[in-house]
Amino acid sequence: MLRYIIWRIAVMIPTLLLISALIFIIIELPPGDYFESYAAELRAMGEGVDMDRLEALRAEYDFDKPPVVRYFLWLAGMLQGDFGYSFEYQLPVSDVVGDRLWLTVLVSFVTIVFTWVIAFPIGMYSATHQYSWGDYGLTFLGLIGIAIPNFMLALILMYFANIWFGSSIGGLMDRQYLDEPMSWAKAKSILEHIWIPVIIIGTAGTAGMIRRLRANLLDELQKQYVMTPRAKGLHPFKTLVKYPMRMALNFFMSDIGSILPAIISGAEITAIVLSLETTGPMLIKALQSQDMYLAGSFLMFLAFLTVIGVLISDLALALLDPRIRLQGGSTK
Repeated sequence: MLRYIIWRIAVMIPTLLLISALIFIIIELPPGDYFESYAAELRAMGEGVDMDRLEALRAEYDFDKPPVVRYFLWLAGMLQGDFGYSFEYQLPVSDVVGDRLWLTVLVSFVTIVFTWVIAFPIGMYSATHQYSWGDYGLTFLGLIGIAIPNFMLALILMYFANIWFGSSIGGLMDRQYLDEPMSWAKAKSILEHIWIPVIIIGTAGTAGMIRRLRANLLDELQKQYVMTPRAKGLHPFKTLVKYPMRMALNFFMSDIGSILPAIISGAEITAIVLSLETTGPMLIKALQSQDMYLAGSFLMFLAFLTVIGVLISDLALALLDPRIRLQGGSTK
């Protein structure tokens, strides 16, 4: 196991280097840079453009150097903890991301817990009551949850909240707390608003997990190692949890690789519709404005979390299911 972990960590280094190069190339593909986009935006609004100032900024942040040189400067800065400067927000990247990161983690974490709490009991019930009216009804609701996009559900809820209650459900807090330090009143405002994005974002994930858990449990319930304890008189619920449920969780463990970056990135389109102060809209805006250091550093952070999540997923699968081996070789 230790040898496998060391080998996987060693493989992570060239993987992340390759990802960093791909991210830099993709961000560089659109013509121009942030300064040219900013100058074009000023001209479109009828304002004057100080080209000397823009050229000075371009030289200050090494945009007058070849792309290869800028890539290695960016990479060296990240290794030293310097993620660059956000031109859009006029702040270091770490400060821009830090302001929104904890809100994104909070929303995503609560959404994941909501998904698990709802999906596991329903999935277990559907599998153990196959083709019952309850199974049909829950299956129908699950298919609706998968079919309706999150952003559309957000628009529907916003519309009916305004029509029925005359209130707006956008944002994660009341506007007077946006730039205020954390306090009990601000925390209370966040708790009052957070359930709406949690339900909207968690709908599709809950429906998908119910379907996968039901399918995996149905496959396991017909196997001999489940029939034997049943025949010996073991309680049905204990049999379900101890044997088939454990094997059916393989898909859940394999999802860890995508859960970690999802916690940080959040649901971008839904966040825009609901005006959430999370990192998703920030990333989209950075890509649109060619704010290279902000977009590139954030994407690298997501790539790092993905690689770590895949490693954790592989190790968890090996511990959960003895049929999965981390080492190759023949067996007798």
